Amino acid sequence: MAETIFNRLTIIGPGLIGGSIARAAREYGGIAETIVASTRSKKTLDRVAELGFADVCELDPAKAVEGADCVILCSPVGTYAALAERIAPALMKGAVLSDVGSTKQSVIRDVGPFVPAGVHFVPAHPVAGTEFSGPDSGFAALFQGRWCLLTPPAGTDEVAVQKLDALWRRTGALTARMDAAHHDRVLAIVSHLPHLIAFTICGTADDLADETRQEVLQFAASGFRDFTRIAASDPEMWRDIFLNNKEALLEMLARFSEDAQAMARAVRWGDTAYIEDKINRSRKIRKSLIELKQA
Repeated sequence: MAETIFNRLTIIGPGLIGGSIARAAREYGGIAETIVASTRSKKTLDRVAELGFADVCELDPAKAVEGADCVILCSPVGTYAALAERIAPALMKGAVLSDVGSTKQSVIRDVGPFVPAGVHFVPAHPVAGTEFSGPDSGFAALFQGRWCLLTPPAGTDEVAVQKLDALWRRTGALTARMDAAHHDRVLAIVSHLPHLIAFTICGTADDLADETRQEVLQFAASGFRDFTRIAASDPEMWRDIFLNNKEALLEMLARFSEDAQAMARAVRWGDTAYIEDKINRSRKIRKSLIELKQA
């Protein structure tokens, strides 16, 4: 067995992602000797205790991080500033502080000012998930073959970055480093915009007349079902993502809107070459995803 990376790992927000990290640490070993879970809801924390994927369950986040050499924020990104301020005085010198948020510039903006001297701040984003949430939704294999993007600010201690990188690789994830601003632009198109579109399409369907809406649900084809799966995602988490990456998201939405209008014109005027080109390019993207084992 390889040497354990961290002695005490604290997960704040043991839902889908946080719970999966804890389960992976438990199942695969070599990540942490002790796993601590903390969440704001006593009911949720009691459920974590029942599920048994944490050694210690603590309602107070400041108490939960005491003695931890790795702390990972796994709650919605909109909670990070208040959490960082709360736990900062209790963070152990030399500890690695990280997160799993889908936006990275906002995380650096909100958490960075509270990071004490001697604590190593290494933001990260595992590009993995399902539409489910809560402590029951996690599973150890969630990160297998998926990417985790590390976005350490300039000057971050290299040893700390490597330790966090090792943690993610032991969960089965692939790792890469990326500038925070570039990360937010990339995720705006591959994740945030698709979710925005899915929520909007399902909202449009829900606004239809009752009879038509029932037929939409009854005869839903696979395309619409895929949208409903995405649209079932946690509303608080996605609200915070949209608001904290709004510049990049709105830029990508504007580009998409222009492309959608161009497709509409092609359909209106029977421009078969344009339509077929768009479909063929989309097929190539799908084929590439399959070849990269990211489908």
